[in-house]
Amino acid sequence: MGSETRPGRTQWLLFTLVILCSPALGRGNVHTSSPKVDVAENKSVMLYCSYSGFTSPRVEWKFTNRTGTTLVCHDSKITASFEDRVKLSDSNIYFNSVTRRDNGTYTCMVTDPSGNTYGEVNIYLTVLVPPSKPTVSVPTSATIGSRAVLICSETDGSPPSKYSWYKDGVQIPLEPKSNRAFSNSSYTLNEQTGELIFDPVTAADTGDYFCLAQNGQGSPMKSEIVRMEAAELNVGGIVAAVLVTLILLGLLIFGVWFAYSRGYFDKAKKGTSSKKVIYNQPTTRSEGDFKQTSSFLV
Repeated sequence: MGSETRPGRTQWLLFTLVILCSPALGRGNVHTSSPKVDVAENKSVMLYCSYSGFTSPRVEWKFTNRTGTTLVCHDSKITASFEDRVKLSDSNIYFNSVTRRDNGTYTCMVTDPSGNTYGEVNIYLTVLVPPSKPTVSVPTSATIGSRAVLICSETDGSPPSKYSWYKDGVQIPLEPKSNRAFSNSSYTLNEQTGELIFDPVTAADTGDYFCLAQNGQGSPMKSEIVRMEAAELNVGGIVAAVLVTLILLGLLIFGVWFAYSRGYFDKAKKGTSSKKVIYNQPTTRSEGDFKQTSSFLV
């Protein structure tokens, strides 16, 4: 028994020594003095990255936004898509001019050549762009008691714009009960998406509407003014339209029946029928008949 257990115990000790003596993957210290950077469009900016705990470090940068991830710096060289406006300064990257397409997250990654030590830090860059003139979608007519959705939007502002709505020149509050002028309305207003939803529409919601878009950059931008009319459902008009349709359908059916009863359709068929041509195939003549005919001709 002792001779059987000794080899197993020896293998376990060797396995433990290998694990203890193998190089452990470490994590270096990578940090930045500015984890969030705001800069106006077309201005220059430096993104800072510093580190410690590395031997012969290799620094790389990557950029991530809604469309995906791309490398900015690889193997101590700026990649082709950024080389016309980005420079590498030690472990930092410098933009000589930023545009709205540069909005996103920049990650500084530091490794040892052996790959045993690694660290990274994220920097969030926001390129500041004033909003453009917003566009609105407002129904010109809404039925009282139904649901009406008004939408305000613009796509240029960075950071994204917040929206406010106005009716007849008065700003619509987030809560209807906070202003006596809108206490009879029932609506929800989302200043992030720009949606103003009346549910249900009331007679008091008739008016001229416009919205403002603002993000703290430049001046707020105003949309066009659109009027929305809230009206009762025209039940009388609908009933009248149905009656007129039924009367016209009845007259059409009567006209078809009358034409059939007078035989107009039969006369039309007779007038358009073509004459039949009767063709009789010649009968077969016997040899005697042929001789008789020949002699007659002579």
